[in-house]
Amino acid sequence: MKYQQLARQILLGVGGRENIQSVVHCATRLRFRLKTSHKADTDQLKQNPGIITIVESGGQYQVVIGNHVGEVYQALLSEGGLSDTERGDDNESAEKLTLFARFIDIVSGIFTPFIGVMAASGILKGLLALALALGVMEEQSGSYKILFVASDALFYFLPIVLGYCAGKKFGGNPFVCMTIGAALVHPIMLEAFTNEQAGQAPMHFFGVPVILINYASSVIPIILAAWVSCLIERLLNLRLPGAIRNFTTPLVCLMVVVPLNFLLIGPIATWLSHLLANGYLWAYALSPLVAGLFVGGFWQVFVIFGLHWGLVPLIINNISIYGQDSMLPLLLAAVMGQTGATLGVLLRTRDNKLKGIAASAFSACWFGITEPAVYGVTLPGRRPFIFGCIGGALGAAIIGFYQARVYSFGFANIFTLFQTMPATGIDVTVIAAGIGSLLALVIGAVATYFFGLPTEKATPRAANTDPSGPSSASPSLLKTLTLDSPMSGRVIPLEDVPDQTFASGLLGKGVGIIPTDGRVVSPVNGTIASLFRTGHAIGLLDENGVELLIHVGLDTVKLDGKHFTIHVSQDQPVSRGELLIEFDMTAISQAGYDLTTPIIVSNSDDYLDILPATVQTEVKENMPLLTLFI
Repeated sequence: MKYQQLARQILLGVGGRENIQSVVHCATRLRFRLKTSHKADTDQLKQNPGIITIVESGGQYQVVIGNHVGEVYQALLSEGGLSDTERGDDNESAEKLTLFARFIDIVSGIFTPFIGVMAASGILKGLLALALALGVMEEQSGSYKILFVASDALFYFLPIVLGYCAGKKFGGNPFVCMTIGAALVHPIMLEAFTNEQAGQAPMHFFGVPVILINYASSVIPIILAAWVSCLIERLLNLRLPGAIRNFTTPLVCLMVVVPLNFLLIGPIATWLSHLLANGYLWAYALSPLVAGLFVGGFWQVFVIFGLHWGLVPLIINNISIYGQDSMLPLLLAAVMGQTGATLGVLLRTRDNKLKGIAASAFSACWFGITEPAVYGVTLPGRRPFIFGCIGGALGAAIIGFYQARVYSFGFANIFTLFQTMPATGIDVTVIAAGIGSLLALVIGAVATYFFGLPTEKATPRAANTDPSGPSSASPSLLKTLTLDSPMSGRVIPLEDVPDQTFASGLLGKGVGIIPTDGRVVSPVNGTIASLFRTGHAIGLLDENGVELLIHVGLDTVKLDGKHFTIHVSQDQPVSRGELLIEFDMTAISQAGYDLTTPIIVSNSDDYLDILPATVQTEVKENMPLLTLFI
């Protein structure tokens, strides 16, 4: 039920079913293509406790969920009456993507559906390599062969899987594209390739010689072929009558695209694949150490913006062409850097909420899933994220200097170390990969522990009733600011607010007020930093730099402005006591909404602590409400 509820909230937040062009998911994110992104309520979604953050990149509206994204995705399909089929270039889409954004969107849309099994296959390959190195298994044993087939099947038959996913992404029949991919790795074609390599006569198609290539594990040929097939399919479906369309269109696609793939598309795509792989090797060979510094330092930045998908095909292509890849080991250091930074936060912080998030994210990092750590732990603190990137850069520099390789694909995680083992066993490159990863982990953890978080001084006692400071002994050590109440009502602790987003303190520290009067006045001298058109919430920036959020009622955004009257405008200067919003308490209550109003200091991390300024439970407008310790 909790996934269904979260799915409903996400569906509402992205602008409803009618605003969704397509949606897929990866290891941690729901990736939406929206018809118009401005209809999405990003601020409201970010406040949801089930959502880590929102990222807009590459033409995608990405809702970061974490490890339960699969369950939320299925609930979303059910709640919205959506299908898991991409609808391609929907003509209703009002927003055009740049060429690069479209490339990222296509790549992520094709690869994300099977990201989990791809990661699992890579891990299994690494474990088998370790088993051989330790002598636990023999390469000729039946047990090894069966497990090897399990780890290798996806990559060997990758054109089939990519054909299906590309067909969905390009808006065509995925089974036609899957069949085209199967033709590339059909035993007859592989046998013809082997025979030609042995010196036999080449194969011909109506007198035209066929350039035979081993397409097992290939990436680019089937993606291009699927695009051509979907293009032909759309053209035919516009002209053929419905009575014969279901079998005639697939027939024409197979008869045209399969031969075209072997005669033209495949050879050209293979040439491009080799060109891409050679270009990467040339750049890497200029300075493997510099390549390590760059990739290890910036990989997590690429992940934040979804740009890493542009490199995934390159890694797979390198392994397909050369049987090895030098980029993936560098990414392991980047992952370990953020793992170390998360560990540093976990060991250092006294904030129980942050400690719980860090513990969960730390365990996920070992398996290469860094988004919960980045968005929930290191990036909000800035310095931990930077230290993690520095650790990743230095660790990857060592790995690059010794030119470590992987010999099978998998997403970077602790098991990637096993994938760096060559057939000859453990050598200096494997040791360098281990040392570089460990160095990234240690630098990220140690730097974050000692320098990544503000020094947590002794917390002032909440029992103090003097609004000007904690006690007569402390004013010389601590400076304070006092914020007044923006409304009259009964004060309750923030953790008692019946909304987990606010009660958890995720949005900042503060209190809740159950109002007795339908007015919100400015508690500070400052400016209107954010003004919701619905009038249910307002953000203020006071002259001392305090960022204050006043959220009238819970879930009142759903009223869409009814019963609220706004008296100010965006960026308007305001004075203490100036009327900001009026609201009809009776009408809102009768509509079924809780009037409890969280008063939140959004930049709470800039202060040592934030406590109630008085022990009184009843306050009036402009009475002291919160004390901020600097």
